[in-house]
Amino acid sequence: MKNSCLLLFLLTFGMSAQASISGARKIYQVGDKARYPQMAAELVQDRMYFSAIPFVKEYMASSAKVNDAALDKVLDELITQVGVKQFEVLPANILERSNAPTIRYILAKKAFRAGKYDQALKYLDRKIEDWHPVKPFALLLEASTYAVSKKEDKAAGVFRECIDVADSQIKKENNKERLRQLKITRDYCVVGIPRAQFALQKYTDAYSTYLDLPKSSYIWPEILFEEAWNSFYLKDYNRTLGKLVTYKAPVFNYTFNPEIEVLKALSYMELCLWDDSKKTVDDFYTNYENDNVGFKKFIDSLGKDYRQYYLLVKDRAEGKYRENKILSTALAQIGRDPAYLELYNSFNNGREEIERLKNLPNDNLKTALNENLRESLSLQRNLIGSYIRGQLQLNAAQVVRSFEDMSYIKLEVLSKKKTELYDDVSLRDPHGKRGDVAHLRRTDKQYFWTFNGEFWADELGDYVFSLKSECK
Repeated sequence: MKNSCLLLFLLTFGMSAQASISGARKIYQVGDKARYPQMAAELVQDRMYFSAIPFVKEYMASSAKVNDAALDKVLDELITQVGVKQFEVLPANILERSNAPTIRYILAKKAFRAGKYDQALKYLDRKIEDWHPVKPFALLLEASTYAVSKKEDKAAGVFRECIDVADSQIKKENNKERLRQLKITRDYCVVGIPRAQFALQKYTDAYSTYLDLPKSSYIWPEILFEEAWNSFYLKDYNRTLGKLVTYKAPVFNYTFNPEIEVLKALSYMELCLWDDSKKTVDDFYTNYENDNVGFKKFIDSLGKDYRQYYLLVKDRAEGKYRENKILSTALAQIGRDPAYLELYNSFNNGREEIERLKNLPNDNLKTALNENLRESLSLQRNLIGSYIRGQLQLNAAQVVRSFEDMSYIKLEVLSKKKTELYDDVSLRDPHGKRGDVAHLRRTDKQYFWTFNGEFWADELGDYVFSLKSECK
């Protein structure tokens, strides 16, 4: 019985696939570009996403009047599978021919990346219904635009709306890929609220609101650093150090953020623990100084060879490590980045289309689809490479900035120690006891538990040091 059901399923699927290709072939043979969105929709039914993309682009470039409804429907399916960047590369004057909600979102993203925030908000000012698939993403973009425009109160309100809309769509969604995208978008909206509160210097509010993001979230590890800074501004340096020590857990060995060590050194300095601060600085120089030169030279040597950047992360994922520790760790972090994973997984799925094309009869449609596929996959690989290059350049800038900060901290610590030595004046309390539960700042809902160097999954991010400030 099982075999019969399986055979029926395979036959049904095969007939459906052929039907969709057959429909695409009929439209293609007519040669009417006005019907390209419908032809792309037929190809989407057969999971020929990358093969369909150039038809949509050609339709938009050649049409004086765009059918927004037809375009919006097929774009939603394509963007779910291949990401938005395939269409972001289109010139604005072509995209502006359509008023489809998905296109307005793409235009807003282009404007946002260019720093044209007022223009981005204009593209988003027309009402998009809450049920529309692009709505949560548009709300996240709108809220982010308000945030970078220093309109934090307004941003917080839109972030809350984004959470509600995303949660509503999550409850109804069955598509695994779209569900993942919705959850990540929802979580970025969740942390958008404490980020806005932090920018408004409402650190106590932000401390509580950050806790709304569950530890199970894909983006939770990157938020620990923000929470540590928030505790720093609350002058709760022990909690800052506790947040940062979580990054030493083996599960986070892929994390690349040299500023973690800077914040650690600053926290020790605020507690007048000069030796701890100096050791943190010295360890930083030991770990980063030699590799930093080679890291920057290597990135510069690749120029804009996006294929090489693509291969870097691919090789790292396959266990091929680089001798340069900075490069190796940075690549490992990019390999877990949701934005990278979306691009890379789409590219891998796109390569499966090559096998499906081999089974089609040799005709003009097959020739066109082969050309489309090569064009789209080549662009996707370059988009991945471009993203990796941008992240590595950002990493290089972080290291340079961290060296500048560490140099300042080192000089400041030496100055304080010199004051103690020459003036015979101690800036520290000589009777201070190091590491005592009495120094903890905690609420009624927080309990003391001794940390013996083990990292437990349910405790990650909850550690707090118990050091007494040695400042007089």
